[in-house]
Amino acid sequence: MQMRDAVNDNIMRYAVDTTMRRYPYFCVELKNEENNRWVFADNKRPVVITNSLCGVELNSEKSNYHMLAFSWQDDRIIMDVFHGLADGKGAYEIIRTFLYYYCSRRYGITMSGEGVRLDGDFISAEEWDDPVLKAKDLPSPSRKTMTDALNPVTAANLKEETKETVYGITLDEEEFMRFTSENNGSPATMISLLLNRAVTRLYPDCTDSIRVTLTVNQRPALRAPLAHQSLVGGAFLEHTDEIKSLPLNKQAAAYRKMVFEQTTEQAILTGVASQKGISQLLLSKATDGECTGIAKMLGDMTSRLVTANVSYVGKADFKEAERYIRDFRLVTSGAGTALLLEISAVNGKFTIEFVQPFSSGLYVSAFLEELEQNGISYGLQKAEKLELPNVRLPWSKLE
Repeated sequence: MQMRDAVNDNIMRYAVDTTMRRYPYFCVELKNEENNRWVFADNKRPVVITNSLCGVELNSEKSNYHMLAFSWQDDRIIMDVFHGLADGKGAYEIIRTFLYYYCSRRYGITMSGEGVRLDGDFISAEEWDDPVLKAKDLPSPSRKTMTDALNPVTAANLKEETKETVYGITLDEEEFMRFTSENNGSPATMISLLLNRAVTRLYPDCTDSIRVTLTVNQRPALRAPLAHQSLVGGAFLEHTDEIKSLPLNKQAAAYRKMVFEQTTEQAILTGVASQKGISQLLLSKATDGECTGIAKMLGDMTSRLVTANVSYVGKADFKEAERYIRDFRLVTSGAGTALLLEISAVNGKFTIEFVQPFSSGLYVSAFLEELEQNGISYGLQKAEKLELPNVRLPWSKLE
């Protein structure tokens, strides 16, 4: 977050400490138990704040063994959090609470606490417990055969690089919402569609499927609106020959129909059942090596079946604190070789973080051209190598 004014580090310390009292389930370290099972254990140490933009290694001595940490420099504040602990929605709750305490004291104002989780609240079991572990009578996971998807690395004869590159693209929220509404779309489905159209224009004769996975919040289907865990499924949006022949507004309507069909309660719970099956498979393995082998297999499958992933948590709604934020970025690492578009909506702007495992601007340029052809104005930030803190994992001594 780039704030309106320079960061006050003393107030930031107060805000972090007060925030973390509200979230005891985020005050944890990852440990390896005697039976070779990784568990989150209570961590009473202070959450670390550093005067830096590069952060510290999570679950290490430098982070007091926490799975999250804060840092700051000049007018910027960063929160790093382990994705295995929370998804974007869970992380937004922490940020909303932090901003409430920080901005209230930084600017000497009284802010409404409505819709903000505050220190002293009663914390219900629904907020703490993992709804996937508790879920019963889930539908049997479906076995769907999917065709291979266009791989953005091999299609362009690019080389996968050690560090990912991220481009920041900004859109005016009011303008883009008007465009999506006029064309039967929604923000996430429209960005997915424009990306698929851009890739199709690059490879008009491609025989592989051009397929985006759009992230889906599983909480409503699990009836767990307060849960903090990583509860993310996906809807597959394929740019078929039939859809390619339609005008934009009908393409958008077709995409929304695909999302609707894949986000019924039954469909989402079927996806949960599949994910739960993978978790049980991992728990059945005796060594870390076997588990990482399964993880690699899943990554390879993503590279084979998905061209890109599009993730949108929804409008951030940081309440009254939002007016003190000049810029907001949400980044994580991509899955396999697929492109990743992380979308955030804060203070009147959509920001798209275009993350890719190579430095070439081929796909970004094609996406921007798609925006231009549809009269959508944008801002483009300088490409950067993606810098994310390492997470220290408690590898077993059995390996």
